[in-house]
Amino acid sequence: METVKTLILGGGPAGFTAAIYAARANLSPVVYEGIQPGGQLTTTTVVENFPGFPGGVDANTLMDQMREQARSFGADVRQGTATAVDLGQRPFLVTIDGEKQIAAHTLIIATGAQARYLGLPSEEKYRGSGVSACATCDGFFFRKRTVAVVGGGDTACEEALYLATLAKKVYMIVRRDVFRASNIMQEKVFRTPNIEVLWNCNTQEVLGDGFGVTGTRLLRKDGKVFDIDIDGFFLAIGHTPQSALFAPWLKLDANGYIVTEGKSAETSVPGVFAAGDVQDPRYRQAVTAAASGCMAARDAEKYLLENEIK
Repeated sequence: METVKTLILGGGPAGFTAAIYAARANLSPVVYEGIQPGGQLTTTTVVENFPGFPGGVDANTLMDQMREQARSFGADVRQGTATAVDLGQRPFLVTIDGEKQIAAHTLIIATGAQARYLGLPSEEKYRGSGVSACATCDGFFFRKRTVAVVGGGDTACEEALYLATLAKKVYMIVRRDVFRASNIMQEKVFRTPNIEVLWNCNTQEVLGDGFGVTGTRLLRKDGKVFDIDIDGFFLAIGHTPQSALFAPWLKLDANGYIVTEGKSAETSVPGVFAAGDVQDPRYRQAVTAAASGCMAARDAEKYLLENEIK
C-alpha cells in the first residue's frame, strides 16, 4: 500500500493551488483529479474576473497552467476518483477507482460541486440528447438553432450569453419575476437581442420525438400551460457539493457542504481539510477556491509539523 504525506482529491483551482503550496513545502502531494479534470471552471469559456488577466483567460488554458505549475514544483498529478474513504484510522485510508488504496497522513478534499437537474423523467430521458448542464461542452451542437436555459442567477445568464453567440434564439426560463443575477449580468442579457426571458415559469416536461429534444412544456404563475419549440435544454440552477463520500465522517451543513472551522480549512476530523466549492456555499468563485486551496495546504503543513509526521 502506498503511503503519502498529503493526498489531494480534486483537480480544480482549489486542488491545484493546494498542490502548488504543498509541493513547495516539501509535502510531496499526490493529486487525483476526479471525474472532471480542471473542475467546474472548465464548463465555462473566458474567465474575466481572475486576477492577472485583464483581457480574460480561457478557462481550460488557466487550468492547464495551474496543473503544469503544480507539476513543476513536484506534485504528482494522477487520473482517478476516490470511491471509498476511512477517516477513522491513522493514516487515513482512501480507495481510488475501487481498486488502489492509499494511506494519507493528511487529506485535502477539493472535490467541488455538481450541477443540479430538475428531476423530471423526461429530462433524464433526453440527457445527452438535447438536455445538458454544460453550455460550453454542448453548445456547439446547437449552432443556428433554438435553445432554452433554466435559471435566473449569474450562471444561467452566463450560459445564456454564451449560447446566444451560437444559437439562433435563446429562451431563459425563470421561475420568479426577477433575476437573482448580478446587475452587470442582467444588463448583458437585456442587451442581447436573441435572448428572450420567460418570467414566472416552471418546466413541467421536456418534449421530444424519442431521438432528441423538440420542445418544453411550461407552467406560468397565472396557471397558463404552454409549449415552446426548442432543440436544446440547458440547466443552470445550482450545484450539489461532492461530499457524500465523506458524510459518515465529517460535519456537513444542511445543504451538504463540508463545514470548516473558523478562518481555516480544518474540518471536524483533525488532519482532514476542505477547500473550494465543496465547502463554500456562498462565494463559489475560482479566486476564492484558489485561496482556500492555499489555506488547506498551509493547514496541512502545520498539522504535519505539530504531529511530527515526516
